Amino acid sequence: MRNAALLIAVAALSACSANSPPADTTTMAVPATPAVTPLPSAKPAVETTTATPVAQGTAPAFADTPWKVTDSAGGQAGTIYTFAKDGSLVIDAPGGTPSTGSWSYANGKLTMVEDGVAYPTDIVSLDGGHFVIRSHNPGGTVEIAMVAAPAGSQVR
Repeated sequence: MRNAALLIAVAALSACSANSPPADTTTMAVPATPAVTPLPSAKPAVETTTATPVAQGTAPAFADTPWKVTDSAGGQAGTIYTFAKDGSLVIDAPGGTPSTGSWSYANGKLTMVEDGVAYPTDIVSLDGGHFVIRSHNPGGTVEIAMVAAPAGSQVR
């Protein structure tokens, strides 16, 4: 009796080998969904937002200082960025009309807003005389190196 139970168990285990065919071969295969590639003319979805002014006394060190773009591949040399404590942003480029936007800084994260489009922006480095940011725009990542400009600086 014991040998019969052992033989049945061995027979059952050998029937469950890795080489056995699948139990159900009648199911239909589902075709793979092709990757969706946006058309070149399609604009990516972006977050739109408005800036929340920075509370008095809590403004980050870069606020209310005009920052002049140096010889940087990410921005036009001579452009001045001013991040006002009220959350407004003025970008004054040589040969152009100053543009305005806004910015916010919360939980250690800087967000710049231009034309209603919010760009998460990394602060790469910041000290009393240098400010380097990396903006993640829909068109790609842009790194901009700046130096402190004298107060009231404007592009001429």
